[in-house]
Amino acid sequence: MKEVEDQKTSITGLFGIKYPIIQGGMIWHSGWRLASAVSNNGGLGLIGSASMYPDILRENIQKCKQATDKPFGVNIALLYPNLEEIIQIILEEKVKIVFTSAGSPKTYTEILQKEGLKVAHVVSSTKFAVKCEDAGVDAIVAEGFEAGGHNGRDETTTFCLIPNVKKHISKPLIAAGGIALGSQMKAAMILGADGVQIGSRFAATLEASSHENWKNKIISLGEGDTHLTLKELAPVRMVKNKFYHDLENLYETGRNVEALKETLGRARSKKGMFEGDLEEGELEIGQVSALIDEILPVEKVFENLLREYRAASVLEI
Repeated sequence: MKEVEDQKTSITGLFGIKYPIIQGGMIWHSGWRLASAVSNNGGLGLIGSASMYPDILRENIQKCKQATDKPFGVNIALLYPNLEEIIQIILEEKVKIVFTSAGSPKTYTEILQKEGLKVAHVVSSTKFAVKCEDAGVDAIVAEGFEAGGHNGRDETTTFCLIPNVKKHISKPLIAAGGIALGSQMKAAMILGADGVQIGSRFAATLEASSHENWKNKIISLGEGDTHLTLKELAPVRMVKNKFYHDLENLYETGRNVEALKETLGRARSKKGMFEGDLEEGELEIGQVSALIDEILPVEKVFENLLREYRAASVLEI
């Protein structure tokens, strides 16, 4: 593990962590148990606030502080409601790191930084990465469309996105989308990333707060079992289950946004990922799920990542 320990980057320095590994703040997965376990193993754990009512978020922050003395943060999806209340709770609980996504980086960056917080923002294109730099964020997460959950409309892959973003920004850069192995982590850093954000691999861990049915589904997925859809509303990568096919059937009769909204309904992601309904629920996961074949404790995930990172070699030509 020594090579990885020596891999000090602007990301490890910025967040005060041992390894340049950030856990994605995934809805219905990223509670205090997952976030604290990642932080305790040397990465940066994130609590996913988008699937939490404000009082539940406060409870998760408090429990995370009890479970780890290492840095952790909160992910805020700016398209969700209760933002003012969520921001207030984060400030009151003295959280030091926030990752924002699905909105303008200008919305809260300055407010949070004035309170002493570090702010990273998630983007899916070079154009928006430049806007992040202009907004003064502390770090930028560039996410390729391989990633699960809400995604970019341009469908730019991580391998194309990272080197292009790197050419246009000076802020620390975190690669996301399609990373579950240590070799993939090394590849992202060779392309210019200062760290990586990993979601899907941490979704299939013992500490993730999602349903066991869903975790077992993740490790059964193969290539082509996910698809990016719902571009008319907000692009999302999901598993091709009954709910997905119900949505796709609507496209045969035209791209009717209202019909899509009606079929989507409410709490579909909770039904699938948290309650374990694998047919009627919305199941969000990345393409890299095809490489995940075990539900593991977070400690073992880190052990594998670091071993694979060390073993990955670059051939001299």
